[in-house]
Amino acid sequence: MKSINPFTGELIEEFSTLSQEKLEQKLSGASVAFSGWKDVGFATKSELMSKAGAILKENREKYAKIITLEMGKVLKESLAEVDKCALVCEYYAENAESFLKDEQVDLPDGKKAKIIHQPLGIILAVMPWNFPFWQVFRFAAPTLMTGNVGVLKHASNVPQCSLAIEEVFTEAGFPEGVFQSLLIDSDTTTELIADERIKAVTLTGSEKAGGSVASVAGKHIKKSLLELGGSDPFIVLKDADLKKAAETAVKARMINFGQSCIAAKRFIIEEEVYDKFLTLFVENFKNLKQGDPMDENSDFACMARPDLAEDLYQQVENSLNAGATLIYGGDKPENGSARFSPTILADIPTSSPAYKEELFGPVATLFKVKNEDDAIALANDTEFGLGASIWSEDMEKASALAGKIESGAVFINAMVASNPHLPFGGVKKSGYGRELGRYGILEFVNSKTVYLG
Repeated sequence: MKSINPFTGELIEEFSTLSQEKLEQKLSGASVAFSGWKDVGFATKSELMSKAGAILKENREKYAKIITLEMGKVLKESLAEVDKCALVCEYYAENAESFLKDEQVDLPDGKKAKIIHQPLGIILAVMPWNFPFWQVFRFAAPTLMTGNVGVLKHASNVPQCSLAIEEVFTEAGFPEGVFQSLLIDSDTTTELIADERIKAVTLTGSEKAGGSVASVAGKHIKKSLLELGGSDPFIVLKDADLKKAAETAVKARMINFGQSCIAAKRFIIEEEVYDKFLTLFVENFKNLKQGDPMDENSDFACMARPDLAEDLYQQVENSLNAGATLIYGGDKPENGSARFSPTILADIPTSSPAYKEELFGPVATLFKVKNEDDAIALANDTEFGLGASIWSEDMEKASALAGKIESGAVFINAMVASNPHLPFGGVKKSGYGRELGRYGILEFVNSKTVYLG
């Protein structure tokens, strides 16, 4: 398992995967840890989770540099990611007890019942490289606060991030075995899901990976939560603030160099303002600066791996060959390089990859529509349903249209973003289940009915 700097191609460090013997030791340790952790009071759990947040804040530069070195995002974005992880730790430290309190039910016949929320056991998290800290902490903070314990199978290209996250919980004082990073391969992960000690699994990643994990979990009658890909629409209506919309559109497409499931990917513009929006959009794209990811002045650096850059370029080429128009960029990446030219495509044929597939990188696709009804129809003409953004000065109209979009979230006059206070997840092939908020903490508990006769 190699840790490679994608900007320079330099091998940073190589790690051995866990032997079966060591993996068994970790699983046994997790089981022992759960037997005690499930009964620890909220005051203690809250104190430890708050400490984890404090450690992240105290060491934000250290952890941010690990993120940047392993997956190539610019340092300012890595710092923001670490800060957000601290925030989610604080959020659940403060709110978990109220989210999980017993719910009293008064029945029509005068009898009473209550619903109690109890932990399940060991929860397996299979996590991606694009937000290597945030994706894990938004799982771990609520999961550990319920009394569950967690084991992490992280993406193979971010082993240092995986181990650093375990370090945070260890230094915070969580009991041994409550959170562990497992450096294992995909085959071992499949075997792990089948292990009777694993009670549920959550995955953030590709549609293919999600289907594989869900099928194994389903075979063994285990709950799974999937947060998969997205092809989020960014709808600009004719009454929108075009300057603000165009500025936000570029940020929404280019955050994390476009390697985000909730990045805006399809820009759907009413025809009356299409040309003006396009001019502003291209202008803002051109103002972005490529450079060393450790340079605070860099807006973007590279993709996370050379193969990802090559795959994305092939999607662009195939779309152009199908009849799409190249508006900006489109340069072929150098062989073996993860660097990529931000690209804008228009006139997208329905048969092209740019129309049908997720473009997981800095490629924007623009669509001109006649009216808002056509905009909604196009927004929904996808297998994905994660997030969406609508831009209009008429809030009542935008709110009504939001209800017609097939997605897990709609943001009006703002870019889609995850927030500890709000449930996060998708529909269709973007997955199922919810993370964050109260909905997120209830995913991996036994909500048990107790009838009081």
